[in-house]
Order: sequence, then C-alpha cells, then structure tokens
Amino acid sequence: MSKPDKVLVALLQNQNQGSAAANLDTIEQGLREAAAQQVQLVLLQELHNGAYFCQHEAVAEFDRAESIPGPSTERLAALARELGLVVVSSLFERRAAGLYHNTAVVFERDGSIAGKYRKMHIPDDPGFLEKFYFTPGDLGFQPIQTSLGRIGVLVCWDQWYPEAARLMALAGADLLLYPTAIGWDRRDGDAEKVRQREAWMLSQRAHAIANGLPVLACNRIGFEASPLADAPGIEFWGSSFVAGPQGEVLAEASTDAATLLVAEVDLQRSEEVRRVWPFLRDRRIDAYADLLKRYRD
Repeated sequence: MSKPDKVLVALLQNQNQGSAAANLDTIEQGLREAAAQQVQLVLLQELHNGAYFCQHEAVAEFDRAESIPGPSTERLAALARELGLVVVSSLFERRAAGLYHNTAVVFERDGSIAGKYRKMHIPDDPGFLEKFYFTPGDLGFQPIQTSLGRIGVLVCWDQWYPEAARLMALAGADLLLYPTAIGWDRRDGDAEKVRQREAWMLSQRAHAIANGLPVLACNRIGFEASPLADAPGIEFWGSSFVAGPQGEVLAEASTDAATLLVAEVDLQRSEEVRRVWPFLRDRRIDAYADLLKRYRD
C-alpha cells in the first residue's frame, strides 16, 4: 500500500469530561473540527473515555473496561468512516473475565479496525498503579498498516523505552505515536516540574532522532483528584506535540488548554535524514547480546 508524501495530523488534547458519554461527545466534536481542517490522521490521548483511574486500586474500576469491538469502537469507527479519518484511540480493554489491557485501536478511513496495540510497559509508581489493572501487551512492537503509512503506536510508559521505538522502526514504522496520560504531583517544586516535563519531551524527541521518524505525543490536561484521601492527585501537563525526524518540534500545545493541535508531517524527510544520519546502517547488532539481560553484574 503506497503512502502519501505528506500527512496533515491532529492531536486532540482534552481534560476528563466526567463520563464516557461526555468524553466521546467531546471527541466527536474534535474529530469533526479536524475533518473540517482537512486533517487526515487524529491521535487521541491515553484512556480518553474517562478519568485516569489508576491512582488507586479498586476492583470496581474494572467496570470501565469494554470489549473490542464494543460500544466505543463502534462509535469511533462510524466517525472515522463518516469523516474519512484515520483515528488512533486508547481504550481499557476487557479481553476476558479477569484479563484486561491498556489498548490502542487504530481505525482506517473506511471505519474498519486497521489494528491494535496493547501497552507493553506497565508502571507501578505512586499515582500510576497500572499493574493492578493491565496485563502487559502480547502483540509485540508491530506497526499497523494504514492508508497513510505504517503507524507505530506505543502507549505512555512505553515512551521512556528506546528499545520500543527502535523495534517499531526496525519493523518499518513511518510514524511513532504515543497516546499519553502524564502529569505532576502538586507537591513538587517548580524546578522539579520543569525537569519532569522537559525530560518527557526530550525522551520522545530523542526517539525521533535515533530512528529518523516523526513522533506524535498526545497528553491530557486538568487536575484529577485521587480517590485516596492522603494522595495529592495528578495535574496533567498537556504539552502534546509533534516532532520531525531530527527531533524538531513542529507544533506544541500548552500545559493547560484544550487543543486540537494540527501539523503537517513530511514522510519523505525520513528518507533524507536517514541518508545523512544512517544510524540503522551503523548499528553493531553483533555486539548487543547483553541487551537481553536485566543488568550486567
């Protein structure tokens, strides 16, 4: 399947609207606005149907999960078909009783499901207690073929791992996409907040550079209180952005405003950049066996 030279992309950065229905209504409005601007691909934020529920561990939260296909995929598929968009969504998947994943679903412009990616790296940190909810992905680092090229979808915590980005690149990804939910602990000082946000951006821009690929990262905004009385909650820092294959920032949203961030991505630049920065050519694959070890003692 041939791909276009350039793709107009959009990132839909929003805060939780209080219910799945309200969030999907907001997403529909954003998708319609994107289509009106001739956008071709839209990336949604991680777990866009509701609150970031992983701030505590409670079995009742599993009620949020749904099957794929299911109600959300049916609605998003219909919108993708009506508007002629490739849409990258992020859902809490109920695969079977007691088996759940954090799953990205990619819809083709005809409304069909082009493919899925199940989040591979699952955090267990204060405020981000995802290991209680999500089984690690079992679909591997496999790009999803679409009419706009091969999309390498990775999810949030995956963004800190260069191995994940590299494996997507080695499998022929044309773009790297990161639906995300990340923010600050309000108790941290301003300097620490700056360091965290900049590290988040730099990590993903580095993936763009190391692999010669455009990167799209879509985060949420707004403060979400923790259900735990003694926990600080999370202030999501937004800052959704699009970077080119040399890590250059093509577009960036603010830390606190709902935004439909639109940018044009030139897929042909990856070929040009890789010719002058041939990192894939010069990899010493004969010397990397120790990467399969947890640590070199």
